Amino acid sequence: MDNEILKNIKERRSVRRFKQEQITDEELNTVLEAGTWAPTGMGTQAPFIVAVQNEEQKAVLSKINAEIMGTKSDPYYSAPTHIYVFAPKDNANNVKDGSLILGTMMLAAHSIGLGSCWINRVDKMVAYPEMQQLMKEWGLPDGLIGVGSLAIGYPDGAPHAAKPRKDGYYRVIK
Repeated sequence: MDNEILKNIKERRSVRRFKQEQITDEELNTVLEAGTWAPTGMGTQAPFIVAVQNEEQKAVLSKINAEIMGTKSDPYYSAPTHIYVFAPKDNANNVKDGSLILGTMMLAAHSIGLGSCWINRVDKMVAYPEMQQLMKEWGLPDGLIGVGSLAIGYPDGAPHAAKPRKDGYYRVIK
């Protein structure tokens, strides 16, 4: 069976080289809106999605993430846009819901010609005072955990080919 959604799932790859040209507002809003349609436990829509294109804020966020990672390089691969997903600490589905949002946005980005890469360590970034200050500036409530983030932009080159799927990846029990 084949259709556009299945094709996008199979073709999407993590992109780690981005053109410096900023994505359009229409493209950004398309990706963000797609994230709002991801399933959430009991339909709570509890997570928060924040897109950051401000160069100063991106630099602070990249520095925090790099410090946690133990590197000086930019963990966001100099992407023109970062997208962060947060969820309430007390929500039982916080990581699951946030992960579905991130995955949905990655597929949406690919479907409109954008590249993306999931960036970890946001769960640790939220402990940094600079991140807490930014979260306040962004109007987020207290009590959130960081689920993950995306580097997003126009790919600069073709991504690597997909690895073949391993044998026995799934099973059907009847």
